[in-house]
Amino acid sequence: MVLRIVAAIRSHSFERLLEVGPGGGALTRHLLEIPGIEFKAVELDTEKVDYLERTYPSIRGKIIHASILDIDAPFDDRFLLAGNFPYNISSQILFKILDWRDKADIMVGMFQKEVAQRIVAQHGNKTYGILSVLVQAFYDVKYLFEVHEQCFNPPPKVKSAVIQLTLRQTPLMIGNEKKFFTLVKTAFNQRRKTLRNAVRGLFDETVLKDDIFNKRAEQLTVADFVILHTQMK
Repeated sequence: MVLRIVAAIRSHSFERLLEVGPGGGALTRHLLEIPGIEFKAVELDTEKVDYLERTYPSIRGKIIHASILDIDAPFDDRFLLAGNFPYNISSQILFKILDWRDKADIMVGMFQKEVAQRIVAQHGNKTYGILSVLVQAFYDVKYLFEVHEQCFNPPPKVKSAVIQLTLRQTPLMIGNEKKFFTLVKTAFNQRRKTLRNAVRGLFDETVLKDDIFNKRAEQLTVADFVILHTQMK
């Protein structure tokens, strides 16, 4: 499992790498061996930081002892972000990556399987939602492989999957990100309603007459949301 993640990471060309949550170093020891790159890791747990520095001396000076949610981008230039992400904050980490997207152009990471499926879901799928649209608006997504519980010690109660994000080569024309995020979140917060009823307060009545508002949020493509946000009040 670890070697498959390393292979996925090394299939890309990059000069800087940030590992999130190295923990006991199962992935870290392989990443430290990648030649010619600048490596950093962010780890909140003090005991794990001490363990990593004792076990892998070459990592000293490369660990950011903090939560990824509390730090600024660790490099001034573009970098690849990788890790077995803490499942309890995985959605928050994704929003952090979106904030860093001018630098974090590639991500290879392990998520709880259900979260991974939501990120890569396409419109018309019941798992398609806020994460799907917001991530796919900026990144191309790819579901790489699943990881069996027995690969971990102790085995977790949830299944895991590794996905890849690659910054879109042709960005979508999102003129107002605040409006775009508001539209997506409002639409899916009442996903059982038609779009017209879910987002009525965001549009003038004349705009709401368009047939697209007869659909539900999960029926709209990412491009549909991009077009609609330009018509908001």
